[in-house]
Amino acid sequence: MNESPHEEGDLAEEFRQLGKNLVDTLRLAWDSPARKRLHNEIEAGLTEIAASLKKEADEFRASASGQQLKEEIDDIKRRWGSGEAEAKARQELMNAIRMANDELKNWAEKWQKNAESENQGSETP
Repeated sequence: MNESPHEEGDLAEEFRQLGKNLVDTLRLAWDSPARKRLHNEIEAGLTEIAASLKKEADEFRASASGQQLKEEIDDIKRRWGSGEAEAKARQELMNAIRMANDELKNWAEKWQKNAESENQGSETP
């Protein structure tokens, strides 16, 4: 099954040709009117979405609900800046960690007792 240099050259030439054809095909697809139309439609759609979102955000900001939300956010900022919210968050985090530690400790103790009772049951006098 020895291939002659001519056959190897043909294979290399076929790969070069394949690469060239792939590049040419991709270039044609990229430059096609259909791709350009799709690109323009997507661009126009994204512009419409952006304008619609801005309009809705402006309307919400001006609404009573928007004003209430803004006041609540300002209150949270004030409490966080004063340390009140930070202290509460710290305490709640401490409580959650303490509960997790207690549960893990209880689980480990039960597991240890089960292991000890299994060992005692398997021991022979």
